[in-house]
Parts: sequence; C-alpha cells; structure tokens
Amino acid sequence: MRVLYTFFICCYAAVIHIAAFFGNKKAKLWCNGRKGQWHKLSKQDLDTQWIWIHVASLGEFEQGLPVIEALKKEYPQYKLLLTFFSPSGYEVRKDFPLADMIAYMPLDTMKNARRLIRHFNIKAAIFVKYEFWFNHIKALNDNNIPLFYVSTTLRGNQYFFKPWGRWFRNHFHDVKHFFTQNEETAELLKNMGINDFTVTGDTRFDRVYEISRQARRFPDIEEFIGDRNCIIAGSSWPSDEKLLYDFIETMPENYCFVMVPHDISESHVRQIESHLHDYQLYTDFNPSKQTKTLVINKIGILSKIYRYARFAYIGAGFYDGIHNIQEAIVYDVPVVFGPKYHDFEEAVDLVGLKGAFVINNQDELEEIFNRFINDDEFYKQASKICHDYVAGKIGATAKTMNVLKQFLS
Repeated sequence: MRVLYTFFICCYAAVIHIAAFFGNKKAKLWCNGRKGQWHKLSKQDLDTQWIWIHVASLGEFEQGLPVIEALKKEYPQYKLLLTFFSPSGYEVRKDFPLADMIAYMPLDTMKNARRLIRHFNIKAAIFVKYEFWFNHIKALNDNNIPLFYVSTTLRGNQYFFKPWGRWFRNHFHDVKHFFTQNEETAELLKNMGINDFTVTGDTRFDRVYEISRQARRFPDIEEFIGDRNCIIAGSSWPSDEKLLYDFIETMPENYCFVMVPHDISESHVRQIESHLHDYQLYTDFNPSKQTKTLVINKIGILSKIYRYARFAYIGAGFYDGIHNIQEAIVYDVPVVFGPKYHDFEEAVDLVGLKGAFVINNQDELEEIFNRFINDDEFYKQASKICHDYVAGKIGATAKTMNVLKQFLS
C-alpha cells in the first residue's frame, strides 16, 4: 500500500509540473519553489535541535502562528523549521522573522522524509490542522520523533473513515498527541482507539483576538466612512459581488460600503468598477470626494478593518466554502454568507445561535441587510452573540502549550 500511495504522490507532482508547463501560475510557483530545495535544506549542525512546524497554506499558518510565537518565547533554545505545502502561503510568509528556516515541504516520499530527518536534529514536529502526509509521519515515528497535530478537525465523511481507509487510519497511531478543535474530532479518535488527545478549540481565535487588540488605525478608511455606518464585504468572489451591486446602489444615505475582493488583479477590479457608479479605489483615495463605495485593491488589511463594520458579508459561500469569519466576529460584527458554510464549525455554531445568517439569493441578502439596518435590537442581539461566542473560544494556545511543555522542557 505504501508503494501505491507513493506512486500516487509522484503522479500528483507530475500533474502539477504539467500544469506549470502550460502556464498555470500557482503550479509554476509550486515547482520552482522546490527546485534546488535540498541545497537550502542542507545538513545542519546536529548539535542544534529543531522544532519542525508544517502548514498547508496561509490560513493554516495563521492558525499555527500563536503556537509558533509561544514556542519562540518559551523555548528559545530550539530553532524553528517552517514548511509550507502551497505557494499561496510560502510566497506571503517566506520572510517570516520568527522562523530560522522557511521552505516548501519536500514531496511526500520515504526518500525525502528520511533525508529531511538526516539533515535536521528534530526535537519535535508540529503539523497544523489536517496535513496528513503518511510517509513523513512514518519517518518521524521510525526515528522516535514525536509528532503533534494542532487545531485538528476531522469529519466522519473523510477518506480516512471509509472502508478502504484502514491503511491511512493506522498512521494516526504514530501521532504523539492531537490537539482537537471539537468534541466530534475527539470522538472519532476514540473510536480508532486513540486517547492521546486534548480538546483545545481553535488557535486561530487567539490569533484574531490578538489582531483585534492591536487596533491599528486606517485614516483613509476612517475619512471615507465619516459619520456613516459601514458594511464590509470580505474576500468577495464574482458570485457574491453580483448579489451586492443592486443593494449598494439603493442603500440608505447614512451607510457606506467597503468591498474587499478576493481577486485584486487589474482585470477583476475593472470588472467591479463597471458595475459601480459611485466609488473610489483604496489606492486612489481622495478624502474630498465622498462616495458610497470603497474598493480595497490591496492585500493584507482585511482582518484589521472589520473593526469599522456594523455588519459584514463573507465571500465564497457560493464558490468552494466561506472565507474566515473569525476575523469579523472578533469585533462583535454579525456576518452574512452564502450556503457553502457547513465545513466551518464556527459558522455552523453561529448560524444556530443567530449571530450569523445564510442567504441563497439576492432577495434574501437584501432582507437580512435591511433588517440589520432597520431593527436595532435585532442587530444588537446578533452582535452580542458574536461577542460571547468569541469570548468562550479564546485560550486554545495556552491549553496546547500546557501539554507540549511536557515533551519540550
């Protein structure tokens, strides 16, 4: 089975290389980033101990960041190796100052996994969420290197739990300890005979809470809003934006709209501009010109500007699954999104609690938006629900570190 799995991994890499050859930008970054990587991952001084932290992409990095910061503070004697699977994480965080080395994760073959362990004296490995690479897991276990999973979330419909998934499930027993987001994951682990877990919750709540406490100001956005109420659409996709255009044109005069598209390429921003009549671009903001809409054509500020919103629309709910809602609700901001939200525990929870609201079409969007605008008690109740929910979720990092210190001290 391992030979078959490794063959599949190599075929997967071949497909990415073919996509890169035909001009896929992300595939090119994936391939080019791994060229000559073993020169970067050359043999280290084996007297130096490393903690290896692996994340898939940028979202998982943000999830692991509170643990990284805590490790660097409490255990400065260890160097940190940070690896990414996806270029969308690596390219953004390749200069992250707290890591002593940042690289792409070597392709998951036994040869690569053993080679990485030969080059580094790894004290412990920490994989974030559900980065299950089975050759790397085996190599770590074969070398008695403890592997921890942080903010893990499992669902019963994943391939591990299919009748043909036994080989994959068996590797879970090679993990030293799981830190799970929820009781459902803990129950699935128990059903596999695994009891080395702690239900900690999601470390990303600690991350967004820390961002909210920094309270960075954005004078241009404050000038744009003035004394109006603000609605923010975060990480919107075209399927979201087409539902928003008519509402933007007819919203009350004491409201303004900040649109933060997921794709800020020039072509997509021009497409948005073609549907708006009274707007400005963030990079060309003119405080003397008051407009209904501000389009944020810049990366990296969304999580910090939700603090200006009365309520928010979260994008991608009509695409492949909603974007991060934690960044908004940490400011007590109720959220609205499309129907593809069921894979996100906090979204499911808040829909049930009435702090988040699902829409399926433009009429439903306008109905809930207008209720937030016109029904102050309804808005305040939803805001309080978000506040209380976040307050109950903070602290996953401390719970994680309390267990990790047993192995690292």
